Amino acid sequence: MNEVRKIDRIDAGPRFTEHDAVRLNRMFRGSSTQEMLDAVIKGSLAGDVTTVSSFGAESIVLLHLIAQVDPSVPVLFLDTGKHFAATLKYRDHVVERLSLTNLVVLKPQETVLTAKDETGLRWSYDPDGCCEIRKVIPLAKALANYDASFTGRKAFQSATRANLPRFEVDTSDDQGRLKINPLIDWSADDIADYLEEHDLPRHPLVAQGFPSIGCEPCTHKVADGQDPRSGRWKGWDKVECGIHQPGEEPFL
Repeated sequence: MNEVRKIDRIDAGPRFTEHDAVRLNRMFRGSSTQEMLDAVIKGSLAGDVTTVSSFGAESIVLLHLIAQVDPSVPVLFLDTGKHFAATLKYRDHVVERLSLTNLVVLKPQETVLTAKDETGLRWSYDPDGCCEIRKVIPLAKALANYDASFTGRKAFQSATRANLPRFEVDTSDDQGRLKINPLIDWSADDIADYLEEHDLPRHPLVAQGFPSIGCEPCTHKVADGQDPRSGRWKGWDKVECGIHQPGEEPFL
C-alpha cells in the first residue's frame, strides 16, 4: 500500500490530490468495506480521520463498522438545535451500545444565531441559510483539524449520490482533505441485512415512515417507493444540507 502517501501531520498545503483519490479507489477495488476501513484507520493511510454522523436512519451501520476497528475515532455530531428529541436520545443509546469513546458535539455559535436567526424560524423561509449557520460553518471549522472524514452516503439514497466514488477530495476548500464513503456501494438490502445480523437498534422514527432523518422542521414522512430523501426539505428545490457540496459563499 506504499503507492499512496501517508499523512503524518497537518501542513499548509493540500493534504491529498485528485490523483491520490484515484489511486485509493484503485487500491481498494474489490476490497470489502471492513478491509478498507481496517487499512485506512490502522494503516493511517488518510492521516487523522474522523467520521461525521447524523445518528439518523442508517447511521449505526457505519458507526458499528468503525467501532470494530477503533472505537476512539472521533464522531462529529452537528447539534443544530432543531433535531427530533428521538434523535438525541438515539444518539446517546448508540454511543453507549457501541462503546464509542470520542463523540464530538458541534453547535452553531450563539452570536451568529442571535444575529442571523433570532426567531429560530429561518428554516421556514431560507433553508439554505439555516443549514449554513447550523451545519456547514460549524462542521467546516471542526474538519480543519482532520485530514479525512468518513461519511454515510450511499448511492441508492438519491440521484445526487448515485455516482460517488469511495474516495474523493473534499472540494469545499483548498486543503485537500479526503472524503471517504465506505457504504457508497451498499444497497438498501445490504443495510437491512447488516442491521439484522448484528442486532443493531434502529432509529425509532424509521418505523413511523422516516427513511431519512434530519432536523425536525425540515423532515417529513416518505411514501413507499419514493426516494428515501424526498422527505427532506419538502416543497423546496433542495436535496442536500450543504456539508457535502462544494463551498459557496455563506448564506448569511
